[in-house]
Amino acid sequence: MSGEKPPVEICKGVNGLEKVVLREVRGSSAEVYLYGGHVTSWKNDHGEELLFLSSKAIFKPPKAIRGGIPICFPQFGSHGNLEQHGFARNRLWSIDTDPPPFPTVSSNKAFVDLIFKPSEDDLKIWPHSYEFRLRITLGPGGDLMLTSRIRNTDGKPFSFTFAYHTYFSVSDISEVRVEGLETLDYLDNLKAKERFTEQGDAITFESEVDKIYLGTPSKIAILDHEKKRTFVLRKDGLPDAGKFTLSFAKKARSMADFGDDEYKHMLCVEAAAIEKPITLKPGEEWKGRLELSTVPSSYRSGQLDPQR
Repeated sequence: MSGEKPPVEICKGVNGLEKVVLREVRGSSAEVYLYGGHVTSWKNDHGEELLFLSSKAIFKPPKAIRGGIPICFPQFGSHGNLEQHGFARNRLWSIDTDPPPFPTVSSNKAFVDLIFKPSEDDLKIWPHSYEFRLRITLGPGGDLMLTSRIRNTDGKPFSFTFAYHTYFSVSDISEVRVEGLETLDYLDNLKAKERFTEQGDAITFESEVDKIYLGTPSKIAILDHEKKRTFVLRKDGLPDAGKFTLSFAKKARSMADFGDDEYKHMLCVEAAAIEKPITLKPGEEWKGRLELSTVPSSYRSGQLDPQR
């Protein structure tokens, strides 16, 4: 068909920043900005947006984009001496035209390979050489996959923490619950990172939450009662999960790039490696993978991951 759009398109986005649009033949799509290697949109085949992006997001370096899937590297949050969440999310990445072999059995055409290497200024604040390769794939069923490969190209070992800081779009935070984190230990960032054990059943939200769950399973589900939709997260190489919701309007209103009432319609669940930093010797490579999908569900589904 002459009017059919290509599976991968490079074009200009907000404020002229370069972005890559991925499209799957059934209608799902994703958008990735080279600034930050940042996924800003993921839509299903009905054109519904599945990620939260603030209406006040600032697409202007050096400010990180508020929403979507920021990449936290080489530091998650304030777990270190660098700026909050490290610097990969506010640097310009490049399209990797010659990536090393990537084991895959898929015939997907909707994918892009990005690469990020430290600049001289980066080396002044974090003196380690590396190659960070990121493949973003939109699967035939509309699943979104992010695979990071970080190789130590330095002459000495280094350690880092990492997260895919995913902002999900939800109907109303009070109608959402998270399954898969029950009975796990967590660090409560609202209580000076004190360690607790999660009690009870699925996690629901009535006030501000900022926790890091440790040793999480490879699958986590977010059930949205009102939209009758369940997000399923599958992850490899990422043992922890953090999440928060800005459930206090006061805090949301103090953030210039966040709408006053937008906290009601977003939930962050990050696939991460936080408690035990990843250490790479010279020449070693680490791989961390996140796969996001949606399945129809009812509030009482109780199924973490339908077997299909």
